[in-house]
Order: sequence, then structure tokens, then C-alpha cells
Amino acid sequence: MREYILRRVLLLPFIMFGVAFMTFLAYRIIPGDAAILHCQLECTPDTVAALRHEFGLDRPPLPLSVDTKPPFLEIHGDSQFGGWLGGVLRGDLGSSFSYRTPVTDELGRRVPITVELLFLTVVLALSIGLPIGVLSAIRPATPVDWLSRFLSVLFLSVPSFYLGILLITFGVVWFNWSPPQFGTGYVPFYDNPWINLQQFFFPALVLALGESAVLMRLTRSAMLEVMRNDYIRTAWSKGLRERAVVWRHALKNAIIPIITVIGLQIGGLLGGAVIVESLYNLNGMGKYILEAIIRRDIFVVQSVTLLFAVSYVVANLFVDLTYAWLDPRIRYA
Repeated sequence: MREYILRRVLLLPFIMFGVAFMTFLAYRIIPGDAAILHCQLECTPDTVAALRHEFGLDRPPLPLSVDTKPPFLEIHGDSQFGGWLGGVLRGDLGSSFSYRTPVTDELGRRVPITVELLFLTVVLALSIGLPIGVLSAIRPATPVDWLSRFLSVLFLSVPSFYLGILLITFGVVWFNWSPPQFGTGYVPFYDNPWINLQQFFFPALVLALGESAVLMRLTRSAMLEVMRNDYIRTAWSKGLRERAVVWRHALKNAIIPIITVIGLQIGGLLGGAVIVESLYNLNGMGKYILEAIIRRDIFVVQSVTLLFAVSYVVANLFVDLTYAWLDPRIRYA
């Protein structure tokens, strides 16, 4: 186990470097100039040149460049990517072009918002998907089973951003209601728990419905397979109650693929947070990176993408380690 964890941790820097490098290259393909977008209609050639120098956009993009003349390979000591990567190693993620503030300061303010949103999303998805999936499996071919399968297909078919728009539109039109954060701004949980939960419940629900649909279907199929095993029939023959058979014996053995899907869905939740945070005016990392992409704020995009990648890799490592706790037969060489 220790060797497995050590290998995964040692691979993390290489994964992060690859993510950062590919993000930098992909972002360079998009047309546009951050200096022109920043000064807008008041741009003059001198203003654009001054802003490009201030933002560091006049430096070579990469540390190495290929030339058609000898020596064919030129090394740049002060490149954009190299400077940003060196700052990351020192704990400095650069400064935002738009906000004129360090990226680390903005992330310190926005990370708790996204973390709370994702945490509530996972809690809601598990609270909805697991019980309904188990109930559907132990009551097959009944109205409960048919309804759960219909709901799972429905929630999978409706995109989260469309569902979020519907909730806001119908709430305003039918009930004269709008999300609290539209008028009050973000309220931390320790300041006012009730307002905080009101602010996060509907965004988390929008993200959770699609995830719960996946968990419903997977839980149902895994439980149906487990319920046919001999040890389940033995548990029934011992006279155990249905609750003990289902939750203690069946679900514990069926939950490993469910945990796997939860870990893999972290990336999807991070992507969904970009849209949902913008819809519900939550100033988290998702909204931050969306605004940065529009304004071509390269340091913000690279830093948030790097943080998303770290979160995804760490979440999957945690899922892998959870396997051994759920099933002692699993060993990592």
C-alpha cells in the first residue's frame, strides 16, 4: 500500500506539468489579445504595447523556440510559461490581468465557495441516488422500480444549465422568488447558516440531479447482481431482517463500483460548477475561470485548471484507497 501511494504521489508533478503545458498551448490557439480586450475602445498602439509589457505578453511564450537558421534552437530565459511555472514552484500563481490582484488571493476567497457547492452536491446525489437505487433493486418490476428508472432517464437527459435556468425562471414568474445571493451576495455558513444553505441548495440540487441519476442506475444494477449471490441467500435463510440483508451484506459489496463512479464524476462536477456558479452568481472558482477565459486572463486559467487537475487526481487516489477499506481482499502491489 505504501509503495502504491508513493508511486501515485511521485506521478503527480508530471501530471500537473502536462496539464499546465497543454492548457498553455491550447489557450494560445484561441484568437484575441488580453491587452486589447482590457483597454477596449480606447486602445492606441502605444497603450496596447504598454499593457502587453505590463502583463508580460511581449515575452516569448515558451522557453524553447525553433528557428530556420542556425543554431535552429533558441533558449529563452524569460518566457511566459517558464516564468509562470517558476512562480508556481515558489507558491506564486501570478496576478490577474482583470482584477489586478494575485491569483492566490482570489483563490483563497473563492475556493471555499466551490468546495461547499461540490460537497453539498455529493451529499444530495448520494441522498437521492442510493436509497432510490436500492429500493428499485429490491422491488423489481414494481411501480417504484418503473418510476425510479423513468426519473433516472429524465435527469440524465436534462442538462444541468437548462435545469438551473428553469428553476430560476419558474421561481421568479410563478412565486416571485429569486436566489438569495442575487441580492445579498455570498454569506458564509458561520455568519448565517440559514441564508448560506438557501444560497447553495438550488445550485447543488441542479448539479446533484444528474449525478443522482447515474447513481440510481448503477446502484440498481450492482444490487441486482449482488442479491443473486449465495451469501445473500444464506443471510435470508438465517432469518435476518430485510434491512440487515440489504444494507449490511448486499450494499456493502455493491458499493465499490458506486464509489468508483463518484470519483470519476468529480471532473464532471468541476465542469458543471463553471456554468452553475455563473447562473446563480456564486463567485467561486467556476465563475472565476469562465470570466478569465472570456477576458483571456491566462494566469488565472492556468492556475485554476491546475487546481482542478490536482483535485481530480487526489479524489481518485482517495477512491482507490477506499477500496481496500471497503473490501479487505483488495491489495495494491
